[in-house]
Amino acid sequence: MQRRWFLGAVPGLAIAWAGRARAGADGFARVVPGRRLSFPADHGAHPAFRTEWWYVTGWLTLPDGQPLGFQTTFFRVRTGIGEDNPSAFAPQQLVLAHGALADPRLGHLRHAERVARMGFGRAGFETSACRVWVGDWRFELDGGRYRARVRGEGFAYALDFEPDGAPVLNGVAGFSAKAADPRHASYYYSRPQLAVTGQVTREGVAQRVKGLAWLDHEWSSELLPTGAQGWDWIGLNFDDGTSLMAFRLRASRGEPLGASATLRTRTGVHTVPATAVAFEPLRTWTSSRTGIRYPVAWRVRVADRLIELQPLLDDQELDSRRSTGAVYWEGAVRALEGGRETGRGYLEMTGYGDAIRLGARGEEDGSA
Repeated sequence: MQRRWFLGAVPGLAIAWAGRARAGADGFARVVPGRRLSFPADHGAHPAFRTEWWYVTGWLTLPDGQPLGFQTTFFRVRTGIGEDNPSAFAPQQLVLAHGALADPRLGHLRHAERVARMGFGRAGFETSACRVWVGDWRFELDGGRYRARVRGEGFAYALDFEPDGAPVLNGVAGFSAKAADPRHASYYYSRPQLAVTGQVTREGVAQRVKGLAWLDHEWSSELLPTGAQGWDWIGLNFDDGTSLMAFRLRASRGEPLGASATLRTRTGVHTVPATAVAFEPLRTWTSSRTGIRYPVAWRVRVADRLIELQPLLDDQELDSRRSTGAVYWEGAVRALEGGRETGRGYLEMTGYGDAIRLGARGEEDGSA
């Protein structure tokens, strides 16, 4: 789903893309149906577009069997500022990153953020390969395996991810419509069922972990449709090897503005239309920090499947006002069908406080 809607930036690398991407009146490349996603090229960055992100979430198991949730997101943002200025100080391109651990022992998220402009070696990305970084934080695809390296106050992790198959194209061959107006769309693919190995450090204590993860890579130049308040999104890995991505875009009173789902089964990849996707809240939790009330338990219908979502812990609120400008809930959830746990994944909910807005703020190269 379209996670953060920023104003973004592009360096000279955009020239290579401009010939293949249709530009709008504002100069940003447009998402159009019929454009064929190609790999490995589309694992890399697409700097002619306004926004882009590589988003990895999953469940980890500690040596004693206890679970942790984790989230890593790197954003590439084209600002449209100073694009004719050859100076490395021109803020043409921003790279932002979030890292978080959902730790039941702590009872809330461990979270850190990074922000830097492209240049001076502080941050960057590659267009020919999946590689993006901010300071010593990085995410990359090397030799068929993804790697994430994140270090925050009181925690760090170094995780490797092994795909189990080809990228799953969401929407129509990777063209993912968010609302009835086809202008509101992204190029979007997922890589579910990623086998995870690596190390997590909490308060100076390092432990080996293993688990299962989910990757989304998405890029677009469009803003939220008029009247949109926020969205609800899930990415679930099931025990039988299948996977599900589903989202809905909401208006201010909760009315759905658009929805879609992608179900990968043994028989292939199936796109589920909006009419067959429904989100029903079951239980809410109110943040003592922000006063925002979130529906943390859900019943989700996708075609003929009815899935109940239960959080690993209620307090998985993420305050990113120093970087992306948003406060939202993003956390590990269990998936139950017929009262039995059948999978695990992540749930993201935005717009339950203020409506989600454009923006990218924070201290350059800073941490929060």
